[in-house]
Amino acid sequence: MRPLEGMLVVTLEHAIAAPFCTRQLADLGARVIKVERPGEGDFARAYDGRTHGLASHFVWCNRSKESLTLDLKHPEGRAILQKLLERADVLVQNLAPGAAARMGLDHARLAAVNPRIVVCGISGYGDGGPYTEKKAYDLLIQSESGFVSITGTPEHPSKAGLSIADIAAGMYAYSSILAALLERGRTGQGRQIEISMLEAMAEWMGYPLYYTIDGQPPPVRAGAAHASIYPYGPFTCGDGKQVVLAVQHDREWATFCEKVLQRPDLVQPYLGNAKRLAEREQLRVVIEQVCATLTAAQLVERLDAAQIANGQLNEIADLWQHPQLAARGRWTQIDSPAGPLPALYPPHHLQGSAPPPMGPVPALGAHTEAILAELGYADADVARLRAAKAI
Repeated sequence: MRPLEGMLVVTLEHAIAAPFCTRQLADLGARVIKVERPGEGDFARAYDGRTHGLASHFVWCNRSKESLTLDLKHPEGRAILQKLLERADVLVQNLAPGAAARMGLDHARLAAVNPRIVVCGISGYGDGGPYTEKKAYDLLIQSESGFVSITGTPEHPSKAGLSIADIAAGMYAYSSILAALLERGRTGQGRQIEISMLEAMAEWMGYPLYYTIDGQPPPVRAGAAHASIYPYGPFTCGDGKQVVLAVQHDREWATFCEKVLQRPDLVQPYLGNAKRLAEREQLRVVIEQVCATLTAAQLVERLDAAQIANGQLNEIADLWQHPQLAARGRWTQIDSPAGPLPALYPPHHLQGSAPPPMGPVPALGAHTEAILAELGYADADVARLRAAKAI
């Protein structure tokens, strides 16, 4: 049995934050019904066509879900949603600011007919305050939170290469929903959860916040290197490949100099991370001179022998073939409207539990008729609803 087996999650979601959250719930066995707009669906379906004609973001975040099309501006569409929510354990939504409340989808009103329901709303800035009504997308929140200001090179601030503000919010929503379900097991009562993307990213910015307390200068933008520890970052080898290495403290520094650089004379002059940071450009030249005499494989061999942490600066193509993922059997296949696709098992390992369902990526509205039948709608009713464009 899976941990959330028997749970019904209804989600009014688009893009990344909420879909990423609810896919985690599906991976734990919850039944997730994704309510989508007829004819269009989640706008992330149209982001690109890179995954055998499907959108890469959509494939990533929407396996193991059921797609139900409803026009929530139509009275009968809202009535169908209400019937679902009367039996749901969880409602997740990341609609435009204020939209869920206008449709009566806040916890206070839903709990009147389903007191056990957990309602989770994800927004850019949270309810209340001058930014409540502002639209929020991932890059905007990365920027507002200060993340972009500490990322990139000295000349060019940069966003993260993936949607980390969405992912942060989605993961806090996921963990908060699990906590609320645990609490419900004791009290019998659901609750409202509010997740702000800005607040999720502000939490992740804890280190630079404390680093700059009382008006101190921010961490320098150091590209792929660490801003406040040295040496910690990529170095180019003689074969043109890059190896990322990390020296965390003076004991490792001594070992690194003696066994990797084979320059024990460098130990004493650069003791203390503050000294190494201050002299990082001078040190970089010395380290890269040694690295230039070695292939990446030879450098990794020396680093491993000295027990200095390291990793290869892989391309995305390398991740598909990563030997550790292959050795641990982390790849499987899922179905989709475009046919079978490779997929990674989720990171959780729950001993004794059934494996994650790894269900298909749904076509738009693929489950509409089956769900309506469960709710008591006859074939004639479905035909009438289609004619009225309610579904």
